[in-house]
Amino acid sequence: MPARQSERPLIGISDAMRSVLAYAEKVARTDATVLLTGPTGTGKENLAHYIHSHSARRDKRLVCVNCSTVPDTLFEGEMFGYERGAFTGAERAYEGKLSLAQGGTIFLDEVGELTAAAQAKLLRVLESREVFRLGARASQPLDVRVIAATNQDLEELTARKQFRSDLFFRLNVARVHVPPLSARREDIPALIAHYVSELTRRTGTELGAFAPETLDCLMRYQWPGNVRELRNVVEALFIDPPNGPIRVQHLPPNLARLLTGGASNGHCTERERIVATLFATQWNKCRAAEQLQWSRMTLYRKMAKYGIKGDEHPS
Repeated sequence: MPARQSERPLIGISDAMRSVLAYAEKVARTDATVLLTGPTGTGKENLAHYIHSHSARRDKRLVCVNCSTVPDTLFEGEMFGYERGAFTGAERAYEGKLSLAQGGTIFLDEVGELTAAAQAKLLRVLESREVFRLGARASQPLDVRVIAATNQDLEELTARKQFRSDLFFRLNVARVHVPPLSARREDIPALIAHYVSELTRRTGTELGAFAPETLDCLMRYQWPGNVRELRNVVEALFIDPPNGPIRVQHLPPNLARLLTGGASNGHCTERERIVATLFATQWNKCRAAEQLQWSRMTLYRKMAKYGIKGDEHPS
């Protein structure tokens, strides 16, 4: 039996992300096919790991396939497998991704990139629940859970006849939309704290705290690359870590220019600003109140008003 795969943490203290995680936990308890939607870089693969690790299939494999990287001519062999001698160069048998996921979960990333021929072959397997390897004389039963993901609008692709409607309906059973980072800015300080902790463990390098004004700028930035872009920014700081607090000028040059040039075009709510300041001061409410230029009682009232609790940390 394969070793249980470690869960990839999903950081979410915002209402938007908490709703995603709450629904994902419900979905995980079923065996329904899942369609994950959302922009590139929002963490759809991590969510697939989360659903798998909370499901009854957690002790079996989660096999990930990036559909955009599998050539159409190799799709059938890569996904369904082949027997030895099935074609020139097949010197030994290959199980195929679907068979490798037997009893577990297969994650089909970028499913909107499949060609029409590949869509037809995948649909046949999902409907019949059996797989026929190239060169085999008989099919094999298939017991896998399917999680698919896309950053495209499959409804629009279906309307334009670029994606099969029957395959779309087959995949679109339990749908989970992962919002862009700009729609859940409260998660930015928690994500930064998580990545700093992760990279500190991995590299053995200590990084100074983010200055409140730096966090404020990062909270206002639009993050077109979403969570992936944020992680890259934090990782870049570990290459040549500055002494003392992290200031805007210590960020990657392109981002620093955008932030200092007023090109962030973002909007930071009062709640998000409070959370960012609390993270920047390690939840020291006296220091946070000073940074916000409020009294401690004003900070306490604002925290009560917005439901901000001291346990808002990476989860």
